[in-house]
Amino acid sequence: MKFRKETEFQETEIGKIPRDWRIVRLKDVAMEIKSGFASGKRDEVDGIIHLRMFNIDLDGMLSFDEIIRVPRPKDWKQYLLRHGDILLVNTSGSEEHIGKVAIFENVELECTYSNHLTRIRIDENKADSRWVYFVLYYLLQTGYFKSLVHQQAGGQRNIPLKAIENLSITLPPASEARKIAEFLSMFNTTIKLYREEMTRLERLKRGLMSELLTGRIRVKEENGRLSFYRETELQETEIGKIPKEWGLAKLEKIAKIITGPFGSQLKKSELTNHGIKVYTQENVLERNFEIGNLYISEEKFKELKNFEVMPDDVLLTIRGTIGKSIKVPTSITKGIIHTNLAIIRLEKKEVLPDFVELVFNESEIWMEQVRRMYSATTIPALYGRTLKQIKIMLPPLNEQKAITHIFSTVNRAIELYREEMTRLERLKRGLMDLLLTGKVRVVDGDVGS
Repeated sequence: MKFRKETEFQETEIGKIPRDWRIVRLKDVAMEIKSGFASGKRDEVDGIIHLRMFNIDLDGMLSFDEIIRVPRPKDWKQYLLRHGDILLVNTSGSEEHIGKVAIFENVELECTYSNHLTRIRIDENKADSRWVYFVLYYLLQTGYFKSLVHQQAGGQRNIPLKAIENLSITLPPASEARKIAEFLSMFNTTIKLYREEMTRLERLKRGLMSELLTGRIRVKEENGRLSFYRETELQETEIGKIPKEWGLAKLEKIAKIITGPFGSQLKKSELTNHGIKVYTQENVLERNFEIGNLYISEEKFKELKNFEVMPDDVLLTIRGTIGKSIKVPTSITKGIIHTNLAIIRLEKKEVLPDFVELVFNESEIWMEQVRRMYSATTIPALYGRTLKQIKIMLPPLNEQKAITHIFSTVNRAIELYREEMTRLERLKRGLMDLLLTGKVRVVDGDVGS
């Protein structure tokens, strides 16, 4: 595909566009613009797939990770989606979701859609459906749909059907629109493949950790290579069956547990914007020790030195989003923990901090113990006395190393896919800004050239 910079523009109601482009209303190029049907019932046996706003991702693609089936209304066939239909989120309680858009392509399943979505069926004799989809996605990216939102009772936000019908969109010559849509679609196809591979690896990781952290599958290193085998000799313990070779210990027997300072020990008025860092839940959840802007004075730090973060500590979230952990790196900047964190400082050499972090992040066994202690499914907070009683499985040290190595390897592969997806998304957005506004034009040449 070849490109050239456009120099001749015309002024229009939506800004400058090339002289040979047109502005049209969405309803003028659509065969139909129609909202779906509401259904609060479920029918997983004989029902029809009912796509909702959560099936449209922010990157403009359909997701079938979580689908529901609902009873078929009498007129259900008029809500069936077909190849090339565009779906736009017209109603949501969240500003983030309103205006999300996706195109229904290459889907073999029979699907309908909810009343919170609008189906836009383009007349292909008047416009390319993929071109219209990319224009709508571009409008979402620029925040345009926020200007069309009406606030409804109960906090719901809505884009009225009339506003969707009267949307002004650009329309290049048909051949150019088709080529641009094909070009941008190649990015979507690649991003989708990366996402599918990430999903496969995430599923593999969960399955592996479920087996490895319970010892149902064992791992060992032989001649520099990891080998797996199924364990047959198990012992009954308070946390379930584990290999006979494994140990079991209360957390207080292998670690010093330090919960964050009480509110009276660290008042809001004592926090500053410089000095000694205060690590919060955000550092754990984002897995980033550089972020955050809470600090205390050197004098206050001396008073709260018992809460100082040290290399190889495992930090654990104990309020709000509880049970997430991270190992502290050796390069940590001097600081203390906030009230919503706890320090697990291992005192036994036969336990790896990386393994303890992994157990808290990937195993449900410890949380099941907490639920039994609280006799509840919802845990508001974790306290020191509770953490001390949690029992942790202890594989041999070399097996701990192998398990954490496997986890980090799969995680790194997932992260590489995520980085590449982010790069492609950034490139696609830049190209959309040039191609969908006509600043750069497509000239002769095939998409694949």
